[in-house]
Amino acid sequence: MVRYRREVDFLGSVKVPYDAYYGSETQRTLNNFNISGIKVRPELITALAIIKRSAALANTKEGKLDKRISKAIVRACDEILKGKLSDQFIMDIFQSGAGTSTNMNVNEVVANRASEILGGKKGTYKIVHPNDHVNMSQSTNDTYHAAIHIATYFMINDRLIPAVSALEKALKKKAAEFKDDIKTGRTHLQDAVPITLGQEFSGYAYSVGLHERNLADASKVLLHLSLGGTAIGTGIETKKEYHRDVVKEINSYTKGHFVSASNFFGVQQNQNEELIASNAIRELAIALSKIANDLRLLNSGPAAGFSDIVLPAMLPGSSIMPGKVNPSIAELLNMVCFQVIGNDLTVSEAAEGGQLELNVFMPVIAYNLLYSIEILSRAINTFTDKCVKGIKSNSERMRHVVNKDMSLATALAPYIGYAKAAKIARKAYKEDKTVMQVCLEMKIMPKEKLKKILDPKRLVKP
Repeated sequence: MVRYRREVDFLGSVKVPYDAYYGSETQRTLNNFNISGIKVRPELITALAIIKRSAALANTKEGKLDKRISKAIVRACDEILKGKLSDQFIMDIFQSGAGTSTNMNVNEVVANRASEILGGKKGTYKIVHPNDHVNMSQSTNDTYHAAIHIATYFMINDRLIPAVSALEKALKKKAAEFKDDIKTGRTHLQDAVPITLGQEFSGYAYSVGLHERNLADASKVLLHLSLGGTAIGTGIETKKEYHRDVVKEINSYTKGHFVSASNFFGVQQNQNEELIASNAIRELAIALSKIANDLRLLNSGPAAGFSDIVLPAMLPGSSIMPGKVNPSIAELLNMVCFQVIGNDLTVSEAAEGGQLELNVFMPVIAYNLLYSIEILSRAINTFTDKCVKGIKSNSERMRHVVNKDMSLATALAPYIGYAKAAKIARKAYKEDKTVMQVCLEMKIMPKEKLKKILDPKRLVKP
């Protein structure tokens, strides 16, 4: 049988589970916002705990917070940062605007645990109060905003960029491995002039590297924190140096390079930094999805498709067709990329929906941004390890196709003109002959010269 305690706030009495570290405001949120069953991302809770411990230290330095209370708050936050009390953060991602419910969930858990450390009881708040002490010099409006920045910055740099970097290295390795494998290029999904499989893969590596650098640049805007702006950017209820002191404490704990924002009003009114980060993630997803599409095409077949490469066989591909193998890992990456692109649209719409001094849709922005980083990082790692690293070149098949490629006639155009070269190409296709065979039959030029002009090795390195 569940035991309860009674907590009283300005709206009245609230029944809270006796052993819970959260309090009345969290319980009211649970009672009113049971929407998705999806909880606030743990990375956001971590960022909020970092801010609470840093704020306590900064407030103590400035003489606003008693040292004994400050130490208890820091200890409670450190326990959270070590993974304890994780079952106490139970907010649905769809909640009251601006993230007040999540901020108060953290404030209440920290306050009750700190009170306990100092010998008090949960739910009384006589020793440590969630608003007066844990939330001192803060508002949800600057705290939650800064938490999004901190969580997103570290997730991009600790998870997503390393995953992208590993993929780029794997693609470069394949580009080197396939450097001598000549194949038919394709434009408009039609046969084009020769290219090496290595050259094709070098293009993929370049694209991934470009977006890796873009992510790193985009994440730098997240280093600007509006802590100290409190409710609307004016810094009400803070001391003059608080905004610098709290950021200094955050950097001391995280070894980061965060700075106090140059304009609290601009940061708190808007979600510009989150948009920049989300856009960079979406652009990466678009590029990766295109690569996944290409690999699926190049792997198509094995008899009736391109069949330039062979992707690793991970599992049976059909419940009815024996022996069929699908490009399942590439398909997985596609699906994750589609989700990320959709998440970015949600972030964009929520950012646009802000009004005047505050964006009340920060909870959905935070969730979609962090969720995108999480699933994309995992998908890229899976794609690298279970797909890219195991790709094999079907060099014999590609060589056969190249020799029958009518686009080889392109190499003849400088010598005999475009019109005549086109005529040769069409004749080769209609009669199922090679361009070389048609040229010899038409006595275009000596065989040795033709061999030199039509040599695929020369055409991929003109």
